[in-house]
Amino acid sequence: MSTFTLDARLAQDSLHIADLPLCQVRLSRDARYPWAILIPRCADTVEIYDLSTDDQATLWREASRLGEAMMQHFEGDKLNIASLGNLVAQFHLHVIVRFAGDAAWPGPVWGQGEAERYTEKGLSERRDEIAALVAALQL
Repeated sequence: MSTFTLDARLAQDSLHIADLPLCQVRLSRDARYPWAILIPRCADTVEIYDLSTDDQATLWREASRLGEAMMQHFEGDKLNIASLGNLVAQFHLHVIVRFAGDAAWPGPVWGQGEAERYTEKGLSERRDEIAALVAALQL
């Protein structure tokens, strides 16, 4: 039986925040948006249907609750929850708070402009903000 291993690109492009019952929560290193990534800690998961029915429900509950908390905290205009997986095969779900007039609005964030790196202080602050939201989730 295989064990969960995080894809190298996900590890490089994001920072670990916390673990929920199913998913590892990571912060995207793109500072343009409040952007979390949920990765189910299940081996060999490429598509959502690779998860059990119960894990699919848990994933959606975790994404919904985290997304709602992020929207309230960051006072966003729209919540984007998406799974693409074209560059990284390991199943992961993006939870992104969007703002009218942001760098990609109203289009998707993918393929729009260049990612902006956080300052060290900014990365730490955003990580702490989302960690606090995760800690307060009722799951």
